[in-house]
Amino acid sequence: MLKNIVSPIQAWLLSQGRCVGCGKFLSEMNHSKFKGDEEKVTCACRRVYIYNKKTKKYRRALLNEA
Repeated sequence: MLKNIVSPIQAWLLSQGRCVGCGKFLSEMNHSKFKGDEEKVTCACRRVYIYNKKTKKYRRALLNEA
């Protein structure tokens, strides 16, 4: 039940380019090269995201990517 409430909110935050934990803009955070057209983004709250330059979208990093 709780996942049904939280998941759409997290998806909306990511579509806005914001961190799902603290709500800060990910474009202002530390970007580093990752693979090809992707960048690894580390938020101030220490959550890790992957930014795809082609699609211009963020996603949460998998455990093996972090």
